[in-house]
Amino acid sequence: MISLYHRKWLKYGIVTIVAILLLGVVGENSLWNVHRNKRRIVELKDEIKEYTDRYNNDQMQIRLLDSDPNAMRKIARERYFMKADDEDIFVLSDDPRTQTPFNSNNETTE
Repeated sequence: MISLYHRKWLKYGIVTIVAILLLGVVGENSLWNVHRNKRRIVELKDEIKEYTDRYNNDQMQIRLLDSDPNAMRKIARERYFMKADDEDIFVLSDDPRTQTPFNSNNETTE
């Protein structure tokens, strides 16, 4: 038969294990939620940095457009492929094109 001394430590052990489980897994302030929230904070800080960099870049471009009349012409040519009447535009792309030999729309092959 287990003596009273052993039962006392057994009760304390069970209460301690249950308390650790409750703090670690269950509840709004559990260690699991704290870890998940810290990870989310890091992701949000990275996102804030990305948006701040975009904002600063856009502000720089706005200032450039306000101060330099040739900047608008450059943006129109690069982004929207606008051109003068006496110019030709060639668009070069680095995108690989996938072409299967069976579904080719080449008119010279049969």
